[in-house]
Amino acid sequence: MTRLRPPVEHADRLPRPPRRIGLGSRLSRWDVKLSPYLYISPFFLLFFVTGLFPLVYTGWVAVHDWDLIMGQGEFVGTKNFVEVLTGRDFWTALTNTFSIFLLSSVPQVFAAIVIAAALDTNLRAKTFWRMGVLLPYVVAPVAVALIFSNLFADKFGLINSALGVLGIDPVGWHSQRLPSHLAIATMVNFRWTGYNALIFLAAMQAVPRDLYEQAAIDGAGRVRQFWSVTVPMLRPTIIFVVITSTIGGLQIFDEARMYDQFGRGGADGQWQTLTVYLYELGWTRSNFGRASAVAVLLFLIIVLVGLLNFWITRRIASSEVKR
Repeated sequence: MTRLRPPVEHADRLPRPPRRIGLGSRLSRWDVKLSPYLYISPFFLLFFVTGLFPLVYTGWVAVHDWDLIMGQGEFVGTKNFVEVLTGRDFWTALTNTFSIFLLSSVPQVFAAIVIAAALDTNLRAKTFWRMGVLLPYVVAPVAVALIFSNLFADKFGLINSALGVLGIDPVGWHSQRLPSHLAIATMVNFRWTGYNALIFLAAMQAVPRDLYEQAAIDGAGRVRQFWSVTVPMLRPTIIFVVITSTIGGLQIFDEARMYDQFGRGGADGQWQTLTVYLYELGWTRSNFGRASAVAVLLFLIIVLVGLLNFWITRRIASSEVKR
């Protein structure tokens, strides 16, 4: 008696023996699942060690009476914040910080865009000019501050000597508040304008050249192409540069610290920024609790100003797109 075979079209419905999964296939599956997290884990580990933990620990120190020599004291709650906010030095340093930030960041962005537009043209020795623009960023901040502090010296500085030749009275670059802010902002612009210009240059080179050809066919000149094609395509990059300039501008330390030989922000705090004030509280007055309170307040100010800048730039960009 012969055994009937199942039809061919129904053979795939028959139960199959269980497949044994080997150790190699299991490891390959785990590798596919875990390898992306392993690749990005170094960043999060470094962020936790160098970013998140110091921030949390600074908040812990800010609510304690902490001395540089004696270490942690008793819990004081918001006492350090109240002493900082009710003091005159904090508000003077905050005013100086915003003044230097506005005098440096706003012209810096415009100058960087203009320089990037010039570098995006058909210049000879493009690599030379691009490296030359980046050269001030490579120079050490301390060296830049020492050179510019001598240039802006009140008595024997090169700037006042040139003004004297023109018949203009010498300016108190160290004794007056606004001139000292201009001098420090000049240092910041000298260091960071070229760096931001290269960022804008990279964004400009990513703009499709067909847009310029179409604009030229429509009769648009170079200036019109710049404002109608280049600037709108740079909106994401402008937002990025504005936010990074805000974060860096509100943390100005090297230029203000090295602007004179004493490094305290002037005899009356003419150019004392929040970071210099923080440094003085921590390392000169040995009051780590109040210094940490200033650091926490500075962090909150940077976050608020950064969010405000992001909101304003997004609103401007969206309104221009609707037009």
